[in-house]
Amino acid sequence: MLIPSQFAGQRLDQALARMFPEYSRSRLKTWLLSGAITVDGKSPRPRDPVDGGERVEVNIVAEKNVAAAPEAIALDVVYEDEALMVINKPAGLVVHPGAGNPRGTLMNGLLNHASELRQLPRAGIIHRLDKNTSGLLLIGKTLETHTALVRLLAEREIGRFYVAVCNGVLTGGGMVDEPIGRHPVDRKRMSIRQDGRPAVTRYTVLERFRAHTYISVSLETGRTHQIRVHLAHRRHALLGDPTYGGRLALPARASDALIDALRSFKRQALHATRLELIHPVSGETLRLEAPPPADFEALLAILRKDAA
Repeated sequence: MLIPSQFAGQRLDQALARMFPEYSRSRLKTWLLSGAITVDGKSPRPRDPVDGGERVEVNIVAEKNVAAAPEAIALDVVYEDEALMVINKPAGLVVHPGAGNPRGTLMNGLLNHASELRQLPRAGIIHRLDKNTSGLLLIGKTLETHTALVRLLAEREIGRFYVAVCNGVLTGGGMVDEPIGRHPVDRKRMSIRQDGRPAVTRYTVLERFRAHTYISVSLETGRTHQIRVHLAHRRHALLGDPTYGGRLALPARASDALIDALRSFKRQALHATRLELIHPVSGETLRLEAPPPADFEALLAILRKDAA
Protein backbone atom coordinates (compact mmCIF):
# COMPACT_ATOMS: atom_id res chain seq x y z
CA MET A 1 0.00 0.00 0.00
CA LEU A 2 1.30 3.47 -0.90
CA ILE A 3 1.24 6.38 1.55
CA PRO A 4 -1.23 8.92 0.08
CA SER A 5 0.33 12.16 -1.13
CA GLN A 6 -1.97 14.20 1.10
CA PHE A 7 -0.20 12.76 4.15
CA ALA A 8 3.09 14.44 3.14
CA GLY A 9 4.76 16.11 6.10
CA GLN A 10 2.98 14.04 8.73
CA ARG A 11 4.81 11.81 11.19
CA LEU A 12 5.00 8.22 10.01
CA ASP A 13 3.03 6.89 12.99
CA GLN A 14 0.26 9.43 12.32
CA ALA A 15 0.11 8.48 8.64
CA LEU A 16 -0.02 4.76 9.52
CA ALA A 17 -2.84 5.38 12.01
CA ARG A 18 -4.91 6.95 9.23
CA MET A 19 -4.02 4.23 6.72
CA PHE A 20 -4.77 1.37 9.14
CA PRO A 21 -7.58 2.67 11.36
CA GLU A 22 -8.48 -0.82 12.61
CA TYR A 23 -5.31 -0.82 14.74
CA SER A 24 -4.32 1.41 17.64
CA ARG A 25 -1.39 3.76 17.13
CA SER A 26 0.51 1.97 19.90
CA ARG A 27 0.16 -1.39 18.13
CA LEU A 28 1.28 0.09 14.81
CA LYS A 29 4.29 1.64 16.57
CA THR A 30 5.20 -1.72 18.11
CA TRP A 31 5.04 -3.42 14.69
CA LEU A 32 7.08 -0.61 13.16
CA LEU A 33 9.80 -0.84 15.81
CA SER A 34 9.92 -4.63 15.53
CA GLY A 35 10.36 -4.50 11.75
CA ALA A 36 6.93 -5.99 10.99
CA ILE A 37 6.11 -2.78 9.11
CA THR A 38 8.59 -1.47 6.54
CA VAL A 39 8.55 1.65 4.38
CA ASP A 40 10.29 1.28 1.02
CA GLY A 41 12.02 -1.78 2.49
CA LYS A 42 13.40 0.12 5.50
CA SER A 43 12.40 0.53 9.15
CA PRO A 44 12.24 4.28 9.83
CA ARG A 45 11.42 5.84 13.19
CA PRO A 46 7.79 6.53 14.11
CA ARG A 47 8.48 10.26 14.27
CA ASP A 48 10.09 10.50 10.82
CA PRO A 49 8.07 12.60 8.35
CA VAL A 50 6.66 11.04 5.18
CA ASP A 51 6.80 12.43 1.66
CA GLY A 52 3.84 10.51 0.24
CA GLY A 53 4.16 7.73 -2.31
CA GLU A 54 6.30 5.45 -0.15
CA ARG A 55 5.35 1.77 -0.18
CA VAL A 56 4.26 0.31 3.15
CA GLU A 57 4.57 -3.43 3.73
CA VAL A 58 2.88 -5.03 6.74
CA ASN A 59 4.06 -8.48 7.85
CA ILE A 60 2.09 -9.36 10.95
CA VAL A 61 3.04 -12.45 12.94
CA ALA A 62 0.03 -13.66 14.91
CA GLU A 63 0.50 -14.08 18.63
CA LYS A 64 -0.75 -17.08 20.54
CA ASN A 65 -4.19 -16.86 21.98
CA VAL A 66 -4.78 -15.89 25.60
CA ALA A 67 -5.75 -18.69 27.94
CA ALA A 68 -9.39 -19.69 27.56
CA ALA A 69 -11.11 -22.99 28.22
CA PRO A 70 -13.17 -24.79 25.54
CA GLU A 71 -16.88 -24.95 26.38
CA ALA A 72 -19.78 -26.69 24.68
CA ILE A 73 -21.68 -23.59 23.55
CA ALA A 74 -24.14 -23.86 20.67
CA LEU A 75 -22.94 -21.89 17.64
CA ASP A 76 -25.04 -20.74 14.69
CA VAL A 77 -22.55 -21.41 11.87
CA VAL A 78 -23.52 -19.53 8.72
CA TYR A 79 -20.46 -20.58 6.69
CA GLU A 80 -17.43 -22.78 7.31
CA ASP A 81 -14.59 -24.31 5.30
CA GLU A 82 -10.97 -25.22 6.02
CA ALA A 83 -9.85 -21.58 6.05
CA LEU A 84 -12.54 -19.51 7.74
CA MET A 85 -15.96 -19.49 9.32
CA VAL A 86 -18.76 -17.01 9.95
CA ILE A 87 -20.92 -17.16 13.08
CA ASN A 88 -24.32 -15.56 13.68
CA LYS A 89 -23.86 -14.33 17.26
CA PRO A 90 -26.98 -13.99 19.41
CA ALA A 91 -27.55 -10.91 21.54
CA GLY A 92 -26.33 -11.45 25.10
CA LEU A 93 -23.28 -13.52 24.17
CA VAL A 94 -19.94 -11.90 25.04
CA VAL A 95 -17.28 -12.31 22.33
CA HIS A 96 -14.05 -12.44 24.39
CA PRO A 97 -13.40 -13.54 28.00
CA GLY A 98 -12.61 -10.65 30.31
CA ALA A 99 -13.21 -9.22 33.75
CA GLY A 100 -16.60 -10.47 34.88
CA ASN A 101 -16.92 -12.83 31.90
CA PRO A 102 -14.21 -15.51 32.24
CA ARG A 103 -16.39 -18.23 30.72
CA GLY A 104 -19.45 -18.65 28.55
CA THR A 105 -18.14 -16.48 25.72
CA LEU A 106 -18.05 -16.96 21.98
CA MET A 107 -14.30 -17.60 22.20
CA ASN A 108 -14.88 -20.48 24.63
CA GLY A 109 -17.39 -21.98 22.21
CA LEU A 110 -15.07 -21.57 19.23
CA LEU A 111 -12.25 -23.39 21.02
CA ASN A 112 -14.60 -26.31 21.64
CA HIS A 113 -15.79 -26.25 18.02
CA ALA A 114 -12.30 -26.18 16.48
CA SER A 115 -9.36 -26.85 18.82
CA GLU A 116 -6.82 -25.56 16.26
CA LEU A 117 -8.08 -22.03 16.94
CA ARG A 118 -6.10 -22.11 20.21
CA GLN A 119 -2.98 -21.30 18.16
CA LEU A 120 -4.48 -18.04 16.87
CA PRO A 121 -4.95 -14.68 18.60
CA ARG A 122 -8.44 -14.36 20.07
CA ALA A 123 -9.27 -17.81 18.67
CA GLY A 124 -9.17 -16.39 15.15
CA ILE A 125 -11.89 -13.74 15.71
CA ILE A 126 -11.25 -10.94 13.21
CA HIS A 127 -13.58 -8.26 14.56
CA ARG A 128 -16.04 -7.98 17.42
CA LEU A 129 -19.63 -7.15 18.28
CA ASP A 130 -20.89 -5.71 21.55
CA LYS A 131 -22.49 -8.18 23.94
CA ASN A 132 -26.03 -7.04 23.12
CA THR A 133 -25.52 -6.64 19.38
CA SER A 134 -26.46 -9.68 17.32
CA GLY A 135 -25.18 -10.80 13.93
CA LEU A 136 -22.32 -11.98 11.78
CA LEU A 137 -18.75 -12.41 12.98
CA LEU A 138 -15.77 -13.52 10.88
CA ILE A 139 -13.18 -16.03 12.13
CA GLY A 140 -9.94 -17.11 10.46
CA LYS A 141 -9.08 -20.77 11.07
CA THR A 142 -5.43 -20.78 9.98
CA LEU A 143 -2.56 -18.37 10.58
CA GLU A 144 -2.34 -17.58 6.87
CA THR A 145 -6.06 -16.88 6.55
CA HIS A 146 -6.17 -14.91 9.79
CA THR A 147 -3.32 -12.68 8.63
CA ALA A 148 -4.96 -12.18 5.23
CA LEU A 149 -8.32 -11.30 6.78
CA VAL A 150 -6.74 -8.84 9.21
CA ARG A 151 -5.11 -7.12 6.24
CA LEU A 152 -8.37 -7.07 4.27
CA LEU A 153 -10.13 -5.49 7.22
CA ALA A 154 -7.39 -2.88 7.62
CA GLU A 155 -7.60 -2.07 3.90
CA ARG A 156 -11.41 -1.75 4.15
CA GLU A 157 -11.93 -4.65 1.77
CA ILE A 158 -14.46 -6.39 4.02
CA GLY A 159 -17.99 -5.00 3.80
CA ARG A 160 -19.88 -4.95 7.10
CA PHE A 161 -23.55 -4.04 6.97
CA TYR A 162 -26.02 -3.61 9.82
CA VAL A 163 -29.69 -2.91 10.34
CA ALA A 164 -30.87 -0.80 13.26
CA VAL A 165 -33.86 1.02 14.66
CA CYS A 166 -33.10 4.55 15.83
CA ASN A 167 -35.12 7.13 17.72
CA GLY A 168 -36.70 9.90 15.68
CA VAL A 169 -37.83 10.07 12.07
CA LEU A 170 -34.96 10.52 9.62
CA THR A 171 -35.74 12.40 6.41
CA GLY A 172 -32.98 10.63 4.46
CA GLY A 173 -29.69 8.83 4.61
CA GLY A 174 -26.36 10.37 5.44
CA MET A 175 -22.85 9.96 6.76
CA VAL A 176 -21.23 10.65 10.13
CA ASP A 177 -17.51 11.44 9.94
CA GLU A 178 -16.48 12.17 13.53
CA PRO A 179 -13.47 10.87 15.50
CA ILE A 180 -14.20 8.59 18.43
CA GLY A 181 -12.23 8.17 21.65
CA ARG A 182 -12.67 7.05 25.23
CA HIS A 183 -15.05 9.24 27.25
CA PRO A 184 -12.99 11.62 29.41
CA VAL A 185 -14.97 10.80 32.59
CA ASP A 186 -16.80 7.48 32.10
CA ARG A 187 -14.16 5.03 30.88
CA LYS A 188 -16.80 2.44 29.92
CA ARG A 189 -18.25 4.81 27.32
CA MET A 190 -16.95 6.21 24.06
CA SER A 191 -17.53 9.75 22.81
CA ILE A 192 -16.89 12.14 19.93
CA ARG A 193 -13.43 13.61 20.52
CA GLN A 194 -11.30 15.68 18.20
CA ASP A 195 -8.23 13.80 19.46
CA GLY A 196 -9.98 10.46 18.86
CA ARG A 197 -9.45 7.97 16.05
CA PRO A 198 -11.07 8.57 12.65
CA ALA A 199 -14.52 6.99 12.31
CA VAL A 200 -16.95 7.00 9.37
CA THR A 201 -20.49 5.58 9.40
CA ARG A 202 -22.98 5.66 6.51
CA TYR A 203 -26.69 5.02 6.82
CA THR A 204 -29.78 4.82 4.59
CA VAL A 205 -33.48 4.78 5.47
CA LEU A 206 -35.34 1.49 5.07
CA GLU A 207 -38.65 2.35 6.76
CA ARG A 208 -40.07 5.30 8.69
CA PHE A 209 -42.40 4.90 11.65
CA ARG A 210 -44.15 7.54 13.73
CA ALA A 211 -41.27 8.12 16.17
CA HIS A 212 -38.53 5.79 14.91
CA THR A 213 -36.65 4.87 11.74
CA TYR A 214 -35.46 1.49 10.47
CA ILE A 215 -32.07 2.01 8.83
CA SER A 216 -29.29 0.19 7.04
CA VAL A 217 -25.79 1.05 8.26
CA SER A 218 -22.35 0.40 6.78
CA LEU A 219 -18.95 0.93 8.39
CA GLU A 220 -15.80 2.34 6.86
CA THR A 221 -14.00 1.99 10.20
CA GLY A 222 -14.54 -0.22 13.22
CA ARG A 223 -14.34 1.79 16.41
CA THR A 224 -15.76 0.57 19.72
CA HIS A 225 -19.49 1.42 19.90
CA GLN A 226 -19.10 3.33 16.61
CA ILE A 227 -22.66 3.09 15.27
CA ARG A 228 -24.15 3.72 18.70
CA VAL A 229 -21.99 6.79 19.35
CA HIS A 230 -22.39 8.27 15.87
CA LEU A 231 -26.19 7.93 15.79
CA ALA A 232 -26.49 9.34 19.32
CA HIS A 233 -24.31 12.26 18.19
CA ARG A 234 -26.85 12.93 15.44
CA ARG A 235 -29.62 12.88 18.09
CA HIS A 236 -30.97 9.62 16.70
CA ALA A 237 -29.71 7.15 19.29
CA LEU A 238 -30.52 3.48 18.79
CA LEU A 239 -33.75 2.30 20.30
CA GLY A 240 -33.16 0.42 23.57
CA ASP A 241 -29.51 1.47 23.89
CA PRO A 242 -28.88 1.45 27.69
CA THR A 243 -25.67 3.47 27.37
CA TYR A 244 -26.29 6.09 24.70
CA GLY A 245 -30.06 5.92 24.20
CA GLY A 246 -31.36 8.69 26.45
CA ARG A 247 -35.11 9.11 26.89
CA LEU A 248 -37.55 6.58 25.47
CA ALA A 249 -39.16 7.89 22.26
CA LEU A 250 -42.94 7.37 22.29
CA PRO A 251 -45.25 8.41 19.45
CA ALA A 252 -48.34 10.43 20.32
CA ARG A 253 -51.27 8.33 21.58
CA ALA A 254 -49.18 5.17 21.57
CA SER A 255 -51.06 2.00 22.44
CA ASP A 256 -50.32 0.14 25.67
CA ALA A 257 -48.93 -2.75 23.61
CA LEU A 258 -46.46 -0.46 21.83
CA ILE A 259 -45.39 1.24 25.07
CA ASP A 260 -44.81 -2.15 26.70
CA ALA A 261 -42.83 -3.39 23.68
CA LEU A 262 -40.59 -0.32 23.60
CA ARG A 263 -39.97 -0.34 27.34
CA SER A 264 -39.21 -4.06 27.40
CA PHE A 265 -36.63 -3.89 24.59
CA LYS A 266 -33.59 -3.57 26.84
CA ARG A 267 -30.76 -3.76 24.30
CA GLN A 268 -29.63 -1.63 21.38
CA ALA A 269 -31.70 -2.46 18.29
CA LEU A 270 -28.66 -3.32 16.18
CA HIS A 271 -27.93 -6.41 14.08
CA ALA A 272 -24.93 -7.22 11.84
CA THR A 273 -26.87 -8.55 8.90
CA ARG A 274 -24.37 -8.96 6.04
CA LEU A 275 -20.66 -9.59 5.36
CA GLU A 276 -19.02 -9.24 1.96
CA LEU A 277 -15.44 -10.25 1.20
CA ILE A 278 -13.16 -12.01 -1.24
CA HIS A 279 -12.20 -15.42 0.16
CA PRO A 280 -8.43 -15.13 0.79
CA VAL A 281 -7.76 -18.71 -0.39
CA SER A 282 -10.29 -19.49 -3.14
CA GLY A 283 -10.77 -15.96 -4.45
CA GLU A 284 -14.54 -16.52 -4.34
CA THR A 285 -16.77 -13.55 -3.52
CA LEU A 286 -18.63 -14.30 -0.30
CA ARG A 287 -21.88 -12.50 0.50
CA LEU A 288 -23.25 -13.88 3.72
CA GLU A 289 -26.47 -12.78 5.39
CA ALA A 290 -28.37 -13.41 8.61
CA PRO A 291 -31.86 -12.01 9.23
CA PRO A 292 -32.55 -10.10 12.46
CA PRO A 293 -33.42 -12.27 15.47
CA ALA A 294 -36.95 -12.82 16.73
CA ASP A 295 -37.00 -9.98 19.27
CA PHE A 296 -35.85 -7.50 16.61
CA GLU A 297 -38.47 -8.74 14.12
CA ALA A 298 -41.19 -8.51 16.79
CA LEU A 299 -40.13 -4.91 17.46
CA LEU A 300 -40.40 -4.05 13.76
CA ALA A 301 -43.79 -5.73 13.55
CA ILE A 302 -45.34 -3.65 16.32
CA LEU A 303 -43.79 -0.43 14.96
CA ARG A 304 -45.30 -1.22 11.55
CA LYS A 305 -48.68 -1.93 13.10
CA ASP A 306 -48.58 1.39 14.95
CA ALA A 307 -47.53 3.29 11.81
CA ALA A 308 -50.41 1.73 9.84
